[in-house]
Amino acid sequence: MSPDADNARTVVIADDHPLVRAGLRALLGSLPGFEVLAEAGTGHEAVQAASDYLPDVVVMDLQMPGMDGIEATRRIVARHPSVGILVLTMFEDDDSVFSAMRAGARGYLLKGAGPDEVARAIEAVASGEAIFGPAVAARVMRYFAGAGPQPEELAFPELTPREHEILDLVAAGANNPTIARRLSLSAKTVANHVSNILTKLQAADRAEAIIRARRAGLGGE
Repeated sequence: MSPDADNARTVVIADDHPLVRAGLRALLGSLPGFEVLAEAGTGHEAVQAASDYLPDVVVMDLQMPGMDGIEATRRIVARHPSVGILVLTMFEDDDSVFSAMRAGARGYLLKGAGPDEVARAIEAVASGEAIFGPAVAARVMRYFAGAGPQPEELAFPELTPREHEILDLVAAGANNPTIARRLSLSAKTVANHVSNILTKLQAADRAEAIIRARRAGLGGE
């Protein structure tokens, strides 16, 4: 059910692709009861726009330059709990889904969702509900059924399971293109993960991360 025009759901669109932002703005502009307050092309801009406008919902991409959507979500939710985050992304891997949920996102849709599904998700998140696209919902159900990612008692507990996996390969001497091929990820995604790993480990560079990882037993056969 769409909100009426006198009580429009206010939205900030955060995506680093201008065409995606334009498409979402056009979509929401064609529907009754939605008002786009601002657009953001980076995670930092998304956090600032959330503070400036206090929208009902930020529609958040995950992969953006500088601060990614996960960290932007974490900061927005911490500062403005009333602002709902709806992730709209092409990534449906477990690491992305559960990292977004842990950061505080209340909805998760894949790009390619239909207009009605996007509108329904924005309304649901604005109302305080949690909503997931069909493919993502299946992952969530498997997780709570016990078939999802399991906690790992490993060194560097601040890392996600995917980051542990990548650090293990880095410690074994694999470069980013090799890691991308092995894990069926894009080179950009691997580079973002490596950057996050260095930040979390407070490592000055890749070489320091390799040394620390090997001391912890990673990178072995």
